[in-house]
This record gives sequence, structure tokens and C-alpha cells, in this order.
Amino acid sequence: MTWNTLIDVSRDSGLPLTAQIQESLKQEITGGALHPGTRLPSSRQLAEDLGVSRSVVVEAYGQLIAEGYLEALQGSGTRVAAGLPGAGSEGPTLLDGAGRAPSVRWDLRAGSVSGGFPQREWLAAYQRVVQRTDRHDVGYPPVSGVPALRGELARYLGRVRGVHTTAGAVMVVSGFAQALGLVCAALPRLGIGELGVEEPCHPQQRQFVAEAGIVPRPVPVDAHGIDVDALSRTGVRAVLVTPAHQFPTGVTLSPQRREALVRWAQDVDGWIVEDDYDGDLWLAHGARPAALQRQAPERVLYAGTASKSLAPGLRLGWLALPAPLRGLLARVRSQRDLGCEVFTQLAYAELLSTGVFDRHLRRQRARLRARRDTLERALRTFLPDSRITGSAAGLHAYVLLPHRTDEAALTALASQRSVLVRGGRYCHDRPWQARPALVLGYAAVPRSGLTEALGEIGAAYAELTGGARRPARCA
Repeated sequence: MTWNTLIDVSRDSGLPLTAQIQESLKQEITGGALHPGTRLPSSRQLAEDLGVSRSVVVEAYGQLIAEGYLEALQGSGTRVAAGLPGAGSEGPTLLDGAGRAPSVRWDLRAGSVSGGFPQREWLAAYQRVVQRTDRHDVGYPPVSGVPALRGELARYLGRVRGVHTTAGAVMVVSGFAQALGLVCAALPRLGIGELGVEEPCHPQQRQFVAEAGIVPRPVPVDAHGIDVDALSRTGVRAVLVTPAHQFPTGVTLSPQRREALVRWAQDVDGWIVEDDYDGDLWLAHGARPAALQRQAPERVLYAGTASKSLAPGLRLGWLALPAPLRGLLARVRSQRDLGCEVFTQLAYAELLSTGVFDRHLRRQRARLRARRDTLERALRTFLPDSRITGSAAGLHAYVLLPHRTDEAALTALASQRSVLVRGGRYCHDRPWQARPALVLGYAAVPRSGLTEALGEIGAAYAELTGGARRPARCA
């Protein structure tokens, strides 16, 4: 087979050749034409088939390896990855997981499960709630969640994140993906067909929003968070933001931008969807920023999840809704399902009410802080002039590389050294315009493994740059 029958490239397209190859391969993989384990041609052979330079194919392969679609192991060539992004689910995981890793020693993709799940405490709580339930408790649950959990969440969010809400305003959902799906289904009923999304952001957010029938409108993010002036120019009336710890850059929305964002929502009669995906995992020693919802509870739909603090497999999240939207979201929800599993909700409420979850979070933060510190030391040693941002919270760090770094080639070389890592460009709407970076998830890797993995990435960088020991200075 000649691969130009599957991969269509055109020099008249507005997209770079590398991006065209990437998109064609993604479509064939996700569409089922290229199955897991399928061996792809060498970069030299594919370049010959397509009539492009080998460097174009090398960059395309490297980016797809970074995104988890392909894997390249020494002696095995390049193959379709055994565990594809979002495989095994009905839709995008939306920050709730990284998918199954190819056969590598260290998986530094953001979204990998962090470990530290409190198995003994969870089992005890689950047993207690099962033992004391009666026939009413195992019937169809309230569509917005069981009252016990909604009450505990309202109290927890108030004292930990400063959220102004009540039990009646909280809706329990099966993770952030369902929360965003409900919001996207409700927006047209408010006369809204577009949603501002941060640029960069998790790429599955853009895909999910578009597939839900809403037009995603990228809005740039800088060192102060989302650019509210740029948001105003889009003409949208709703926006999705991660103000406490932006993904992937990790920046925190500045106080001035927070005020400007709230004013924008009031001026356009609009809505802010706040994704507080790791808001309870603040690692810095200074005061953590409160939820944006606190400043405008009548304009902010606050979304949270237990996926980062407990485990994504629980499929547990929540929305704290403004009063005008509670009835609408409840109607949309009732048309889609009949609520979340009861015992999981009751067990989580038990952890919250007894203080067990607070103790778990303290242990989790200490564990993550130690790994974060190890990562930063390893970066100073092995990539000393790269620049890390956004490590004050959460499970990942964003590492800016020197401007001329070949990001895709670096991640491909790291994969060959048994380290799976994603480049930052996969988070951008126009990746060919983005500065090279790495998105390093450190939650699932022990400290010794982080040092080893960063050593391999440093060696890959040296190989890429012809043996240079230090990268060029980052600006």
C-alpha cells in the first residue's frame, strides 16, 4: 500500500504539511482504519510516498507520539499506540485521564492517575452507608444528587474554595465531562451558540464543545490569565475558564483580570463556566486564590471534580449553579439520565462529614509537593535553562523550552528512551505557531522515577542538539 491513499496533503492548503499529516493520521486512527499495533512506514518511506521532506514526517510523528496516538520503541518502528487518547469511553475524558500508556517505563503525561487513593477509608465509608440504607435509599436518586452529598459539598466548597452556594444549588454529576455536556446543551436555550475557550487549553475541550453543537472561540491566555479584552472582541456571551490553575500553563487569573471578567459577564448578560479541576490541591505556601464564583455567584457556573483529589474512576463531580439556571439545568439533566450512583455519593458524603477527606487531602498535598520539588530540581539539573510555570498547584507543570527547540522530535526521542511525555503544542488551536514546551505530569511517578525520567529527557535534548550539555537560554 502507498500511504498517499490514506494521507492527503496539499501545498495549496492553509495548513502546514506537518499539521495535514497529523490530522489525516488522527482521522484514520480514530475512525478505525488504523488499528492499535499497526506499524507505520518509516519517516523516509512516508516522505517519499507523500512527496515531502523527511523532516516534515519526523515532526508529525513526534507530535502524534506526544499526544499518545503513536508509540516508537527501539527496534519496533512507529506503531499506532495500544491505548489511544480517550479510548474506552463514549467521549473525551476532558482532563480526567491520560488514557493507557504505551509500553514505557515512565509516563509523564498530565492526567495520569496520581495514586494515594484512600482504599481503607473508602471501603469503610462505603460499608457504613450500605449497612444503614433502607429501601428508599436504593430507589431512583434525585436527578441533582442525594441531599446528603449536596449539603456536604456546599459546606466543603464554602470553607475550602470560598464558593457561595447552598445544597439546593449543587448538582452532582459524573465528572467534568458531563458537567460541560449539560452546559453546552443548555446554552442554546439561552440564545447562545458560541463558547469562549482558553488558548491554549486541553484539546479535548475544544473537540467536546464542537461536537456538542457549540462553536468554540479561542481566547488567548498570557501570564495574567485569559485576555478579557480579546474575549470582548469575540462577541461571545459565555466562556469556559480555569482561573485557579490554568491548563496547561498553570497561570493564575490575576485580581485585575478577575474583576474585568466579572464586569464583562455583567455587561453582556453572559455566563462564566469555572472549571476548578484541581482547586483543592494548592501546593504553594502562600494563600491560595478563592474560587472566581465567590465574586459573582449570580454569573458563574462553578464546576469541580473528585478525579484529581480521589480518583477519576469514581466519575464524581459537581456544579454550583446560579439561581436563574438551576431549573434549566435540572430539566436538561432529567432528559439525559436519572442521576449518579447512590452509594458512591453517600460514601463521599461520609468522607466529607467525618473529616477523613480533609486528612486525605493533607497527605495528598504533601506527597505532591515533594514530587513537585523533585521535578523542579531535576529540571534545573538536566534542562537548566528551561523555564517552569504554574507549579503552585495541581498535578502537572508547564515547561517552556528554548524557542528553536524541535518539540516533536524531543518528545519522540524521549519515547525511544522509555519516557512518555507530551509537548505543549497539542494544547494549542494553532500548534505550529506555539512556543515549544513540555507538559509534565508528576503525580503518578515516584521521586526517584522523576529524576531518572528527567535525566532521559535531558539526554534526549543533548542528542537532539548535537551533544550540547545546556539548552540555549530561554527568554
